[in-house]
Amino acid sequence: MNKIYKLFNLDPEKNQNQFWLLLSLIVISSILIAFLSPVKILGLIIGILLLIAAIFKPLWIIFFLAIYTPFEPFLLKFIPDEIYIFARYFGEFLIYVIVLQIVINFITGRLKLKKTPLDLPFVLFFITAVISLIINLVPIAVGVLGLRMLLRYILVFYLVVYLNPPKKFVKNLIYTMLVIVFFQAALGAAQAFIGYPLDSLLLPSQEKFYGGISLTSGTQQIWISGQRVFATLGRYDQLGTFLAFFLLIVIGFLYQKSYTQISQKKLFLILLILGIFTLVMTYSRSSWFGFLLGLFVIGYLIKKDKKVLKYYSLATFIIIAYLFFSPMIVNQLIEQPQMTPVERFFEALSKRRWLGEYYGLGRMYFIVKTPTVVVASNPLFGVGPGMYGGGTVRALHNTRAYDKLGLPFGIWGTEGHIDNNWMSIWGETGTLGLIFYIWMLVALFRMSYRVYKNSEDRFGQGLALGYCGAIIAVSLNAFLATFFEIRTLALYLWMTGGVIYTLYPPSPLKS
Repeated sequence: MNKIYKLFNLDPEKNQNQFWLLLSLIVISSILIAFLSPVKILGLIIGILLLIAAIFKPLWIIFFLAIYTPFEPFLLKFIPDEIYIFARYFGEFLIYVIVLQIVINFITGRLKLKKTPLDLPFVLFFITAVISLIINLVPIAVGVLGLRMLLRYILVFYLVVYLNPPKKFVKNLIYTMLVIVFFQAALGAAQAFIGYPLDSLLLPSQEKFYGGISLTSGTQQIWISGQRVFATLGRYDQLGTFLAFFLLIVIGFLYQKSYTQISQKKLFLILLILGIFTLVMTYSRSSWFGFLLGLFVIGYLIKKDKKVLKYYSLATFIIIAYLFFSPMIVNQLIEQPQMTPVERFFEALSKRRWLGEYYGLGRMYFIVKTPTVVVASNPLFGVGPGMYGGGTVRALHNTRAYDKLGLPFGIWGTEGHIDNNWMSIWGETGTLGLIFYIWMLVALFRMSYRVYKNSEDRFGQGLALGYCGAIIAVSLNAFLATFFEIRTLALYLWMTGGVIYTLYPPSPLKS
């Protein structure tokens, strides 16, 4: 045991709680090993090591989750079924272990409460969700899982705030993530040229179940090889939104000259060019539109860069001219396995697509039915967490609210989710819940904008500026899928907010 303390550079007298918790884990694990298969024993050993890190060095776990998450969809492809559920959710479990430690430190008086801009809207959102559970008589298991899906990554913001990482840790974290972004962008670009051999290697095609619960939806490749690249993130839209988020951070750094050498600027520019190419090749319109909107907010609305407005105006003119001279009939476009990026872009404006989505029970159908049917049934508190539109409903195949309201079970009548996080939140927690959730994102944006305006640290300014655009991008993304629930994006949304607040607590705006 003393070796463990030396390894983690800890004082045994100051870490008695951790000592007894660790001892208990070792004793229980030693008993379990006698009854487990070799695969489960290996998983248990890895799990114990990660638990030890979560107990003694929780910041290591935050770093680990950040770098592991983009590779998780690919790595899970090779996990045996007997330990799949543990591998799938152990990272999330580590978050709860750290939360428990923080709560214990509050109870024992070792930690004091910190005020953050998220506190009031978060508490009100939580109270609203709990009231919704009670008045809708949501089954306890469903309600707990529904709350988990809504809150699990918001907790990461508070973990980072209370773990109080040093600036060196944050810089290493952000720069490491940019290296991963470069790798993912390069791998995605390679997919565009190599096609099928790389697609088949990377595609996590198998759907996984635990009893009647859907653990992962799997990915079916309905597009031709070399299109809609996804690297190790499992789906093209997950790669696209991941790239868009961090490319906006890079743009923030470039605008604020948040680099120490000209060579570093060149690396940022190379990453930006490669990342934008791969972003286009994802064919993810959610990512395209989110990136473009985030860039407009950063470049024109915040930095007052008139060149951005000129480029956007020029792009608009080119689009109009193209439509005028092209034989393409936009209103008749419909999604096909083989499309050019231009066709994919314009298909978002197709009347035929919109009608098809409505009458085919797609996203458009639920954009109409959520306010007119779901919210109308309980305008203030909704139908309850875990009951409508999100990942919990799909995983549990919970049709209760849909049956009660006479609605099909999610998109296409079979999927459970409705491909729109804002509508899902509105339907589950009502108008009050939606207001408080929007309030949290507005609070994050205002916090970051103040850091950008007030900080004298170039790294902090660049990170905060890029994060302002990223918040806007993710908010748009959430209209087109359940991205507030998807770990490859939601984790970084709340984690980045936490590190910005920790390093650069916002102060009143300078005049």
